Amino acid sequence: MAIKLYKPTTHSRRKMSVTDYSVLTKKRPEKSLTKPLKRSFGRDYTGQISVRHKGGGAKRRYRIISSIDEKLQQKAKITALEYDPNRSSFIALVEFEDQTKAYILAWEGIKVGEEIIADEKCEVQIGNRMRLENIPTGIAIFDIEIHPGQGGKLVKSAGNQATIMAKEGSYVQIKMPSGEIRKINRKCFASIGQTSNATHSMVRIGKAGRKRHMGVRPTVRGKAMHPDAHPHGGGEGVNPIGLKYPKTPWGKHANGVKTRKKHKYSDKLIVKRRK
Repeated sequence: MAIKLYKPTTHSRRKMSVTDYSVLTKKRPEKSLTKPLKRSFGRDYTGQISVRHKGGGAKRRYRIISSIDEKLQQKAKITALEYDPNRSSFIALVEFEDQTKAYILAWEGIKVGEEIIADEKCEVQIGNRMRLENIPTGIAIFDIEIHPGQGGKLVKSAGNQATIMAKEGSYVQIKMPSGEIRKINRKCFASIGQTSNATHSMVRIGKAGRKRHMGVRPTVRGKAMHPDAHPHGGGEGVNPIGLKYPKTPWGKHANGVKTRKKHKYSDKLIVKRRK
């Protein structure tokens, strides 16, 4: 995938870039595979804002994403490559041998017309899906299950891939995009390859209005506030925050603080922590 630049007709256009969507083959989604999406805009059940800076944005419909391992040993043909407003990677429309259609995550290098398959063990071809115990070590994978039969949960965002490092007992050691090495049940399914839209992280937003279209509201820096509104606030002119570490408006630690619970049940499955 490539990045598209515009002629610098305005100040924001000069710095703006977008993903080149010319690779997509279909604009309108498959109606039977979508449903309405009701968003909370950062508010909890009482109507109070519990997550700041959320609201507005373009109206979307949710695309129902499936996995080809729901129909084992059935070939699936890629019929279209589409944009999904709810995720960073692209999605592919596939048609199975029994004429049913489904949306799946697209991978880097996908082509309309090619055929893929899911099975306990199949050919190591990009897009194919099989159990982790049958995928050779050193192979790039994405859309990985955590528990067998649960569906893909890990490594699904644009351009991500994980690598199988080793196999021991009933577990497979997988190196995640974060650098963490984690054990996952060898009976879980995963897809071969790398998630599509690898240049997503290189896109420059360029202007504030584009963030509003995404549903992100304005964010004020804590140090620009007065001291009653934020721990970073106050002082004459431009000052540092005056604290040993950054804090939230409510005085909790912020930026780089570990939020994972101590003694979590899955700690024993982490071989090496992320950096």
